[in-house]
Amino acid sequence: MARIYETTHFTLESHEHPEIDRLEWGHIKINPKRPVKDRTWLNPEEAIELMRFTIVAGKAMMAGMKQQGVEIGRINYQDNGNWKPELHIHLYGRATTATIQRYWDPLTPWHQPSFQALTPKDQEAIAKECDRLFALDEFQDSVWKL
Repeated sequence: MARIYETTHFTLESHEHPEIDRLEWGHIKINPKRPVKDRTWLNPEEAIELMRFTIVAGKAMMAGMKQQGVEIGRINYQDNGNWKPELHIHLYGRATTATIQRYWDPLTPWHQPSFQALTPKDQEAIAKECDRLFALDEFQDSVWKL
């Protein structure tokens, strides 16, 4: 997995073998830097950071991929931990032009060998958007306090 971005407690990564093709929009995930069984193991600081990072990552996916010519209409967020018993949040984009999994159909993530992963340019565009968004007043630490 390629690391796209990181915060104090979490990383944003792309899959080398995504469950959704890049042009359908693709698939990234947020991982905690320390082993966390599920969200009940997060301390308040981590919980706030995860929510903020999830919002920023979703906005960055939409804007970054739009710059790459992929129009995302929706992102589905999935809190997982089954096959790997640790918390991780999948972000599955839904391109309005999707043909494998049409935009209005239920999301059915699965891996196919032919699915394209995010390109380095895609990852860079998302990282730059994360930087831009985290610089905005609405995503500053002082706003996101208990």
